[in-house]
Amino acid sequence: MSTLKLFILALAVLRSPLFLVIGALALLSFYSAEINISVVIIEMARLADTPLLVSLPLFIFAGILLSESKAPGRMLQFSRIFLGWLPGGLAVISLIVCAVFTAFTGASGVTIFALGGLLLPALLEEGYQERFSMGLITSSGSLGLLFPPSLPLILFGVIAEARIDHLFLAGILPGTLMLLLLIGYAVAKSPTRLARPAYTAREVLHGLRVIAWELPLPVILLGGIYGGIFVPGEAAAVTALYVLVVEVVIHRDIPLGRLPAVMSKSMVLFGGILVIIATSMASTNYLIDQQVPTRLFEFIRSFIDSKYTFLLLLNVFLLVVGMMLDIFSALVLIVPIILPIAEGYGIDPIHLGIVFLTNLQIGYCTPPVGLNLFLASYRFDKPIAELCIATLPFLGLLFITLLIITYVPWLSTVLIQLFG
Repeated sequence: MSTLKLFILALAVLRSPLFLVIGALALLSFYSAEINISVVIIEMARLADTPLLVSLPLFIFAGILLSESKAPGRMLQFSRIFLGWLPGGLAVISLIVCAVFTAFTGASGVTIFALGGLLLPALLEEGYQERFSMGLITSSGSLGLLFPPSLPLILFGVIAEARIDHLFLAGILPGTLMLLLLIGYAVAKSPTRLARPAYTAREVLHGLRVIAWELPLPVILLGGIYGGIFVPGEAAAVTALYVLVVEVVIHRDIPLGRLPAVMSKSMVLFGGILVIIATSMASTNYLIDQQVPTRLFEFIRSFIDSKYTFLLLLNVFLLVVGMMLDIFSALVLIVPIILPIAEGYGIDPIHLGIVFLTNLQIGYCTPPVGLNLFLASYRFDKPIAELCIATLPFLGLLFITLLIITYVPWLSTVLIQLFG
């Protein structure tokens, strides 16, 4: 047994793939508790048969297609024409475009790399300070994780066995609040413009024409689900097919010869997520069998009576987790443990999901080890310390939003009550 423990420790130290470490821990746990390890295979088969899981690879494929195409440039061009008249226009555009793009790609790193090279020079050209511009792009790289069809929202629903359409509704108001606070700060920090940009009718029509095929995507997705036309899995299939036709056939941004590589990239990402989920669910079964969440709840309850104090400590814990782990790993590792404890305090699982993802979103750009800081440092060729300082004002606003979302659960539940 000690040899096996040393072997697992060696796997972790040597930075082996996460699913190997988690799977080895699950097998060791079952072996030590004399539980038949065939439960791991059973868990994988059950997971593969989960209807909600069908939407994940399809949304991933649609997101990768969008990121590999010229859609980011078209989104930016359209936004500058129709929103450039706003005070702080380009900064507002940057926040909105990043949020929309992250919602569809599900990964902040993709947003920073796809849009960072376009937005930073444009912001500097408009007279924004370099530090402000880098802080804005770095912190907004994960801004769309609360908006549908965000992959982390879907993954939380799969793990927590919560309704995906309810999670989609629950994230809209908290995500909008976060976006509005950042927009307010961006407007306040924007340089004074001597003249507003003016576009001819021809330029306006061109701006509409270039984005005309991508513009209906949110309507197709949300209108289809909440209009009762699609279930989430069907909406994912329609979205993936629509994006495929638009980017490959209509715009021809992705030649047919590149399509297998794009499909391979998206399926590798999904395969990694699927394996991590399967091994983590096996570990979760062991924890439940040994009543670990119940014991943890009883232990925590002996020190903390108030659910509000629990939520505060949970936020601190999740912020640290968000700094250390990528969002998919954090979801599959932490949610199964936290969910029963939170329910013991009377916290709605949907509200917990929004709080959970908000924390992980902020953790992406929290010093000293937030993933967005490293990605932006590489993309902009700037020291980590400089980017840490640049993101501090934005982090302050994000923390304020987190507290509001945490202690005003109405934001996460009111749309479900109205439309769910």
